[in-house]
Amino acid sequence: MCPGDLDWPRQLDDLADARPIGLWVRGSASLRLWALRSVALVGARACSDYGTHMASVLGAGLAERGWAVVSGAAHGVDAAAHRGALAAGGATVAVLASGVDVAYPRAHTVLIERMAQQGILVAELPPGSHPTRSRFVQRNRVIAALTRGTVVVEAQYRSGSLVTARRALALGRAVMGVPGPVTSGLSAGVHELLRGEGVLVTDAAEVAEMIGGIGELAPERRGPLLARDALPPVTARVLDALSAQGGSEAREVARNAGTSPDEAMRRLHELLALGFVERMGDNWRLTPGGDRNAVVRRGDP
Repeated sequence: MCPGDLDWPRQLDDLADARPIGLWVRGSASLRLWALRSVALVGARACSDYGTHMASVLGAGLAERGWAVVSGAAHGVDAAAHRGALAAGGATVAVLASGVDVAYPRAHTVLIERMAQQGILVAELPPGSHPTRSRFVQRNRVIAALTRGTVVVEAQYRSGSLVTARRALALGRAVMGVPGPVTSGLSAGVHELLRGEGVLVTDAAEVAEMIGGIGELAPERRGPLLARDALPPVTARVLDALSAQGGSEAREVARNAGTSPDEAMRRLHELLALGFVERMGDNWRLTPGGDRNAVVRRGDP
């Protein structure tokens, strides 16, 4: 296909003079339609188990949300992203640095053939062409332009994945990175990207929120609901005014909680019924060893 053809992905025109003069495509799906809702997952070839896991999970999660996962069919993160999308029964596109009939790397022959059947293979070079170092760099610009955003999963400072990310930034696309251990050289390039214009993402929902339509929001992240979270504000203040070490009189509790003695007494009895506190004559204290991290069930003794 060539620029101007009905199935030509028009976002490639953003490359201006660097736009491919044509693409060879292998697969039965429409590249133009898939590219409209596509995201690039790229990263280190010699990735860690963590990188493989994250690329696979992201690939599957994005595919399940109806996104086409685009990568380069290379070792490491690329292959894991493709496999994740295929495992989810979703769409995946491999942009090759060789011809569409040349499986490279050879170890991925089965994977590439499977993508030819279930996905799409794309190459700027004619059939029979073999990859070279410069062709990998050229391939990266196509990945950046073809997609709505690029996610980097593990990359060292001198990584081809960062070349793709920077090209995507220059084209006005969203660029995201998955954080990793600060002690790992494989995370150094990603963290440098995140210190700049990259956006931190941890799962497919956050990626979709960055590049999706209005309403495609990631769920709110919250810690577990603790028993004290269900307490009314005044009751929580009274609870904070107590100590597990020594008892306090109701007047002292009221003063520390900023409420009246009568109000403090009512709240203390409420906390007593819930098992938060115990009474020793005129003094009140926190229940020693009481489990205040369980869900509150009002009325329980």
